[in-house]
Amino acid sequence: MLAPGNSPQSMKDLLVLEGVVAADLLESLSKDPSQKKQTLVKRIVSSGQFDSKKLLKVLSRHFGYPMVNPAIFKIEPEILELVPKEFAFKHLVLPISRREKTLTVAFGDPTDLEFVSSLSAMTQSRIRVAVSDVEVLKKCIEASYGEAVKTPPPGDSQSPEEGQKMDELVKMIEVERQEESVEDSQTLLREAYETPVIKLVNMVLIEGIRRNASDIFIEPWERFVRVRVRVDGLLEEIVRPQKTLASALVSRIKIMSGLDIAEHRVPQDGRFKVKAKSREVDMRVSILPTTFGEKVCLRILDTKAQSHEIARLGFTPREQQILQDSARRPHGMILVTGPTGSGKTTTLYSVLKYLDAPEVNITTVEDPVEYQIPGINQVNVREAVGLTFPAALRSILRQDPDIILIGEIRDAPTLDIAVKAALTGHLVLSTLHTNDAASSVTRMINMGLEPFLIASTVIMISAQRLIRRICPQCRVLDPLLPKALADLGITDPRSVFYKAKGCTHCRQTGYKGRTVITELLPVTQELRQVIMRGETADRVKALAQKQGMSTLRESALAKALAGETSLEEVFRVTTEEETVRDEAADVCLGDET
Repeated sequence: MLAPGNSPQSMKDLLVLEGVVAADLLESLSKDPSQKKQTLVKRIVSSGQFDSKKLLKVLSRHFGYPMVNPAIFKIEPEILELVPKEFAFKHLVLPISRREKTLTVAFGDPTDLEFVSSLSAMTQSRIRVAVSDVEVLKKCIEASYGEAVKTPPPGDSQSPEEGQKMDELVKMIEVERQEESVEDSQTLLREAYETPVIKLVNMVLIEGIRRNASDIFIEPWERFVRVRVRVDGLLEEIVRPQKTLASALVSRIKIMSGLDIAEHRVPQDGRFKVKAKSREVDMRVSILPTTFGEKVCLRILDTKAQSHEIARLGFTPREQQILQDSARRPHGMILVTGPTGSGKTTTLYSVLKYLDAPEVNITTVEDPVEYQIPGINQVNVREAVGLTFPAALRSILRQDPDIILIGEIRDAPTLDIAVKAALTGHLVLSTLHTNDAASSVTRMINMGLEPFLIASTVIMISAQRLIRRICPQCRVLDPLLPKALADLGITDPRSVFYKAKGCTHCRQTGYKGRTVITELLPVTQELRQVIMRGETADRVKALAQKQGMSTLRESALAKALAGETSLEEVFRVTTEEETVRDEAADVCLGDET
């Protein structure tokens, strides 16, 4: 067998000389930094611009591996079970026969020798490598695994009742793993494909989706692993396996996300899809090294469960009208502020969906893209290759967009380009991290933006939070004394509030689902003059309240009066507002003192 380094000609030379791929395409694929973790053969296969039969001959000649046609083999189901279906598809491998401890595997790409070693560890067999035509191999993998695979993808056939068996499954795995194994890459790969570990991860994913969670957390501690889900903004623990399971759980998530299972020192990000209730659910993965191991955060992006209709997010008719009127402006900037998880991106997506039409060119730049929206061009920021927010925005402006969505304004360069775009005839939508709407003005000034530019470009600022809806099945009256009503600023003695009780419908929490509360600050002519004079955020807020803006606390109280939430939830989510309405009287539009 000829090793690559001893061959009379390099692999690249052979690929070009044999007519497998064009020289210019091969050169560009070799230098593409976005595919640096892939072998050259995988890059060529991904491009789709190659001759598969000629590639087969070059691989066989260069490495000395025999050529096989997997279509002539009748592969036994127990052999197929050694290599999971998703693994075979991803790496273009197909086990075709086994004799004693030697497993013959057809490879579309035999150039990754480290991967061959990993496959040996996973199957606990000596691997005999053969090479096959890539196109034939793809069809054979699809045909062979059509009915043979027994491990379903997450969510395909799991029932909600199986979530109740999670503790028993964890105990069973712990009995099998009396001692913690050595955590080398081969051991981790084998553990990640063990059926009990696969089943446990599937159960956790399904339970998170069943509870309508927004996030799943797998957190390693000194003696155990804590698995929690975030439901309606609050965390709930669902299972607590022993620490010995941490590496297997994290490795399984990494494999599903296409991440490096041997890398434990740096954060990694990825994503994958699962099927649940006959629909696909996106999972965004973030892995962070901590003191006791790697912590996993899975963001559940369920397009079917998430509405992108402005009318269904919980805005009042007046708030919907302000949003729609602002969105119909031909140019300017609309900002949505609030902490992480307050629904800012959902609100902006809803505005985009309201504006989307065949005659409108809409482009977004996000980090990362959360929901795929048909008809809208979406760009994913990739800082590793230089595709930052400012770089993406400069290119987007050359694409003649009508509307631009910027996932988040984090720094002065991004803000500068966004403002210039708004000044040159584009409608710009973005988010900021501030506590209320008026503070956004101060934040932009602190980032170096001149007040007159804020006054000239900003159309509207919305600060929002998500507040839990009280369960309609079990809510009960919450009688308040007249003094308590007066303290809340409520003068109508007939006002009625409800409190949460808890039932099976809401899993004894008393709440089910969330709705939005907001303070909308349309930038009127009077507010522009106040902003241009550099007035404080309190002065801006006072004038906005005088013009009819409701604060977050007032918006939440209105939801409570309508029976949508409880006073307890109002006090949990919002802070008491200082009385600033009277300060508006001091803001004299012509007064420069």
